[in-house]
Amino acid sequence: MFGRMRDDLTTTIGEIRDAGLYKSERVITSPQNAGISVAGGNEVLNFCANNYLGLADHPDVIAAAKGALDEWGFGMASVRFICGTQQIHKDLEGALSTFLGTDDTILYSSCFDANGGLFETLLGAEDAVISDELNHASIIDGIRLSKAKRYRYKNRDMADLEAQLKDAADARYRLIATDGVFSMDGYLAPLDEICDLAERYDALVMVDDSHAVGFVGPDGAGTPSLFGVKDRVDVVTGTLGKALGGASGGYVSGRAEIVELLRQRSRPYLFSNSLAPSVTAASLKALELIGGSSDLRDKLAANTTLFRTKMTEAGFDVLPGDHPIAPVMIGDAAEAGRLADKLLDLGIYVIGFSYPVVPHGKARIRTQMSAAHSTEDVERAIAAFVEARAALG
Repeated sequence: MFGRMRDDLTTTIGEIRDAGLYKSERVITSPQNAGISVAGGNEVLNFCANNYLGLADHPDVIAAAKGALDEWGFGMASVRFICGTQQIHKDLEGALSTFLGTDDTILYSSCFDANGGLFETLLGAEDAVISDELNHASIIDGIRLSKAKRYRYKNRDMADLEAQLKDAADARYRLIATDGVFSMDGYLAPLDEICDLAERYDALVMVDDSHAVGFVGPDGAGTPSLFGVKDRVDVVTGTLGKALGGASGGYVSGRAEIVELLRQRSRPYLFSNSLAPSVTAASLKALELIGGSSDLRDKLAANTTLFRTKMTEAGFDVLPGDHPIAPVMIGDAAEAGRLADKLLDLGIYVIGFSYPVVPHGKARIRTQMSAAHSTEDVERAIAAFVEARAALG
């Protein structure tokens, strides 16, 4: 049987290569940081990691992880409700709740698991989910696992959202689901307008804030903080694997009763090992660093403004906004791949994004700023883009 399947798989993989859509994995031979080493020994500047605040290699975060290995051990070898809950898990859940301004928080192995365990636990066949069309794959998959009716509205289109809410009027519960920041574009969801519609049509609001928590908003608490709607959003999911240390882990935070039900019935929580103690302790340290000073957020904002302004002045098509995700639009997938390869030759590590990660014809270099970048790093990246464009014609 596998012989025939192997032939089909080989054909499909060949078609992916021929279309310029094949995604090679470059091997990094150093810790994650603004400057990294890649296989072959080249030293390059990294402009595509989600290391927004530069905490992935921060000495205090690493020290906290090392200390936790000695104090708490390597792993729990268990799920939370059996014998996998340590005091540091409760400490991190409490710290996240305080930081986000929510009632309670529950940890997961990843935000993908958090979104995968949310919808089927809360909603049944008599309920409805109204989801933004550009939501992350984990939200889409999580909704599919539930029996709720599914509605989709155009990206950040409040008129269409209102129309979908009206169509779902016969549902017992209606839940609006949105990314706080849409990761391929860097666009922010208008949470104030979404909450206004939710209150008008008696709906709940869920936000995946993975690309905002830690650095968006006056206190770094994410898009609900930025839009002043912390108390109006019912559920926030997020990751510990981006700005909050860059390792792994995720969470659901929000209304106390929602979190309590997830502890009782959410399958990815009940059937997955507890978050590793070293990751838990390091995440606590990351939150402490973020809460103690705005210096990293300020540096990230300055780098973002510099890159976006000068790239636009140089004639590149950068999607508008002020988020550290700054997509440089190319269009053709093969061309995006060639540009990324040339930039690597020039010492800038970026990746060409193409279908199915983004729609056909919307290939791009999705650059991401970090507080770990110096001003000189950002200027070097801009110069490399200009040189690569000239070299490729």
